[in-house]
Amino acid sequence: MTEVYLTAYDGALLGPVAKLLGWVMDKIYIFLSSVLGVNSVAITIIVFTVFIYLCLFPLTYQQQKFSVLQRKMQPELKAIQNKYKNKKDQASMAAQQEETQRVYDKYGVSTMGSCVQMLIQMPILLALYRVFYNVPAYITSVKGIFTNLVDGIMATDGFADKMTTLYADSGVKLTNKIDFAASNSTDVANNIIDVLYKLGENGWDALATTFPNLSDSIASTHHALSEVNYLLVLNISDTPLNLIKSAWADKYWILLILAILVPVISFLGQVINMKLMPSAPSSGNEQSDQMTNQMQSMNKFMPLMTLFFAFSVPVGLVIYWTMGSVVRIFQQYFLNKHFEKLDLDAIVEKNKEKAAKKQEKRGIRQAQIYEAAKMNTKNTMSSKANVSQDKLDALNKADEARSKAKEGSISAKANMVKKYNEKNNK
Repeated sequence: MTEVYLTAYDGALLGPVAKLLGWVMDKIYIFLSSVLGVNSVAITIIVFTVFIYLCLFPLTYQQQKFSVLQRKMQPELKAIQNKYKNKKDQASMAAQQEETQRVYDKYGVSTMGSCVQMLIQMPILLALYRVFYNVPAYITSVKGIFTNLVDGIMATDGFADKMTTLYADSGVKLTNKIDFAASNSTDVANNIIDVLYKLGENGWDALATTFPNLSDSIASTHHALSEVNYLLVLNISDTPLNLIKSAWADKYWILLILAILVPVISFLGQVINMKLMPSAPSSGNEQSDQMTNQMQSMNKFMPLMTLFFAFSVPVGLVIYWTMGSVVRIFQQYFLNKHFEKLDLDAIVEKNKEKAAKKQEKRGIRQAQIYEAAKMNTKNTMSSKANVSQDKLDALNKADEARSKAKEGSISAKANMVKKYNEKNNK
């Protein structure tokens, strides 16, 4: 069974990201088609991957620079850690944090620097999952392949019942309810495209049997889709697991081998990439070390996780992962060469002025917080003093009023009780 998301995904967070990435892919596809005569979604994904990683390169550079500089400043961080090793009081911990931050400022790095790229890549990856499952919803040129066939189907009497039967027998699984008899013709056309895009070879044969008057249109559409949506014999919108099952059932050994190789190659690419990445040493800063350890653990686990998920996501997404690994391997190789020649002392010297300004700002903020706290304390004490004086004045007025009370009144009797208690307590 194959899942497909009807039309474009409209989620509040990933929906806009998916549409933006789909728009970029559409422009790349149009460029490749019009300029180079290449009508292939797989080639589009490869070019798109290179484009995305070029856009992310500044973040990649900063992340690698962070690791290199952290190794350079390790002795200073270690010295601070040893200085405050057995001091757990609040003043010592605050002083350790301040001195550690000065070192980070001096080298011009951030404790969050290694996580930014991951935070940006994750929504891209999740959004691409949506795009590759339903390419025609995002790449208009691919959607255009189905236009004539869909028009012919909708012009056929009783097409709604025929498409409903075909859909039920095709094995295609849709996540939303589908209605081929909806009042909105655009929705009907999109639903038909969603089903056609996911049809296997047997499904297209059944389509030709169901609509014999459209045999020529069906054949031409199927042929065009095969050129656009396939990498060799791999349907990029299908999952490797589904392709393996299909290839095994049909004894299609070339498809079986390629469907297995796609996730495996992606896994190997991730492993090589992780091996080339420089690892950051312990910094002596608990928060930074914790984040670094988490990143290192994630990097070790990521290839295995990729291998596991690569069997159940579209081939197009696995191509993106694999091509991304290839790009990162080349990037990492040249970055390692670059950082070997980098004058780290010059970077530290350049950051001294910036570090002084950051420390000055932190000092001003701390002074402002201290003054605000002091003013708040003064106001509170003044308020308490005023309240106490007000209460004292009120008690004095009450005593004066009771002393002038008329004989036989309640106030006079209260005075007699007060005097009696005072006399006995002496």
